[in-house]
Amino acid sequence: MGFDQLGLSEKLLSAVSDAGYSEPTPIQAQAIPQCLMGRDILGIAQTGTGKTASFTLPMIDILSEGRARARMPRSLILEPTRELAAQVADSFEKYGKNHKLTMALLIGGVNFSDQEKALERGADVLIATPGRLLDHFERGKLLLNGIEILVVDEADRMLDMGFIPDVEKICERITKKHQTLFFSATMPPVIQRLTKQFLDDPKKIEVARPATTADTIEQFLVEVGPREKRHALRQLLRTEEIKNGIIFCNRKRDVNEVYLSLDRHGFSVGQLHGDMEQSERMDVLKQFKENKIQLLCASDVAARGLDVPDVSHVFNFDVPGHADDYVHRIGRTGRAGRKGKAFTIATKSKIDNKLLETIEKLTKSPLKKIDNLKLEPESRAGQQAEKSSEPEPKAETRSANPRSQRSSTPRENTRQPRQRADSSPRRNEPTQRRNDDKLNFAPDDMPKEPFVGLGPHVPAFLKREIKPSK
Repeated sequence: MGFDQLGLSEKLLSAVSDAGYSEPTPIQAQAIPQCLMGRDILGIAQTGTGKTASFTLPMIDILSEGRARARMPRSLILEPTRELAAQVADSFEKYGKNHKLTMALLIGGVNFSDQEKALERGADVLIATPGRLLDHFERGKLLLNGIEILVVDEADRMLDMGFIPDVEKICERITKKHQTLFFSATMPPVIQRLTKQFLDDPKKIEVARPATTADTIEQFLVEVGPREKRHALRQLLRTEEIKNGIIFCNRKRDVNEVYLSLDRHGFSVGQLHGDMEQSERMDVLKQFKENKIQLLCASDVAARGLDVPDVSHVFNFDVPGHADDYVHRIGRTGRAGRKGKAFTIATKSKIDNKLLETIEKLTKSPLKKIDNLKLEPESRAGQQAEKSSEPEPKAETRSANPRSQRSSTPRENTRQPRQRADSSPRRNEPTQRRNDDKLNFAPDDMPKEPFVGLGPHVPAFLKREIKPSK
């Protein structure tokens, strides 16, 4: 079956052909005709199956008739990450080049004023992350009562990132009767409740079992000691025929450390994590897509937001904490029918073993264990590079503060006995009046009730009788 049998317009078919696609994927073949008919869709498919084109293509044809008004977009696509939102925007530009549709992209890390100008001009297609969209809505810069098509993409990732309450708020503010396209790789109970609440008799399209991995991906497991993980990663990178690859770490700190280690060993590598500025993230992604860098160290911020068609390898430097994250990580390779390899580096700890059991139970595809990986000794230059990439010990960091430096040799005790701030006697010593201190009371002149906050030595003027003035 070709795209010409799905009911798309000639202009759109020309753009699809120019993009190099001739046959639709299973989810595209099933979703596009139903979308053109105006039905709500519940799409369940693993990552890398072509979900983006399954809603962007029919939306372009549907929106080709009509005109957007200021601050009232005609369609809305919600994405969990900035990177995925930007990629959907790229898809609209690629497929909609023969149509005069306007588009606005609302993501964090970008100036508000530029986005407000795009909304003022009017947008046929609005692509946004939930948080930034609500910011514009609450500022009064955006109206949602003109939405004709709503797309919620990667719904289970929205759940993982805590965006479901925001998604519910947005759906409740769309008052016009509209078509809803809902896509998710898995269907946890919260997502099922959301679909029942906001979808009207949806057409359910399931092209693969939830949380399954593509058959085109070979999955391997490497078990090493905790201190051998970097060495094992470097050996895999040297022995595998890698066109380009993504290395996933569980923590942003580990992303930076692995990046620095590989960079010092001479690998062509970049890093991508949530603490980076949006401009830096987009620049790194651009370099990776253009093959200017071969490897990308990333946190899960890129697990679903990165769409590079021919990634040859994925490396899990850490076993992911959630089995669903494993599915989406390795889904960056083996896309659109291509072959791919995924390596997971684990230790023999109880935690890693339990996580691996959960992954294999969910995916129902055991990982092939590599038993013959022998860590070859590295050259002196490599050892020096790895040593220089180690984080500095905490003790050295503390010693940078002069106050925290302590001499190892004993020093003379020059501390003097503490002197009282005043020369007044202690409470258990007899009080004697001094000629130069006429404001102090003797013990028998002290008031019966103490003056709060003044102690036992009360100034005499507080006790002095005030004579009325004549």
